[in-house]
Amino acid sequence: MKPLPILLCVLALAACSNKPPEPEAKPAAAASTPFDALKADEQRAKDVQKLVDKHAEEQRKQIEAQQQ
Repeated sequence: MKPLPILLCVLALAACSNKPPEPEAKPAAAASTPFDALKADEQRAKDVQKLVDKHAEEQRKQIEAQQQ
């Protein structure tokens, strides 16, 4: 019965040693989520809107220049 507590103490000391933990496998950074496609579509729509606004502003300036 006495070897059991000694064995438990040895195991506890071994578990608390100063060795660094094993590195865990990091998840892939390129892991896609269901929202990636939606975000890409949203960004594409924003880019198109910026382009449309830019062309509208240029056209507005041309019209104002012709009227003067």
